[in-house]
Amino acid sequence: MAHSVDHFIAWLGEAHALEVQASALLRAQIARIENYPELRERLQEHLTQTEAQADVLLRLLDRASGSGSVLKGVAGRLSAVAQGMTGMLAADEVVRIAMAAYGFEHSKIALYRVLLTAADELGDTEAVGVFENILKQEAAMAAWLETHLDVVTRLYLMRDERDLLAKR
Repeated sequence: MAHSVDHFIAWLGEAHALEVQASALLRAQIARIENYPELRERLQEHLTQTEAQADVLLRLLDRASGSGSVLKGVAGRLSAVAQGMTGMLAADEVVRIAMAAYGFEHSKIALYRVLLTAADELGDTEAVGVFENILKQEAAMAAWLETHLDVVTRLYLMRDERDLLAKR
């Protein structure tokens, strides 16, 4: 069981680091979006959820490990990933923001499914409840992005064809 706990703590640290990085990434993206109010509003709502997720994950991590030392290595590795995503700010940046967010949500969904299984295996009912709630939020965001990728892309193309500020 000791190995299972170690894996659980490592995955929990990774989830926390992902949410911290997601918060920074969302703030940067929201600040850049000017002509897509529905996308900006939904990202803002998800930022609020993401910050709350990071807080509850840190509490679970502190309870499980007794320290936040697990976070340092994971956060550093994930920082490079998030910085790379923000570097995609090209002429079609709003479309790329939506695509990157969609992919990122699915990565987080996979991690929360793993954490949910591990917490269940360890009999950690509090963590199971937390992960079920977060998984619902992440799935809702991924579903919203899936249905709105078409809208964002069409709006971008329309604005670009009319020589309006399309990228943001």
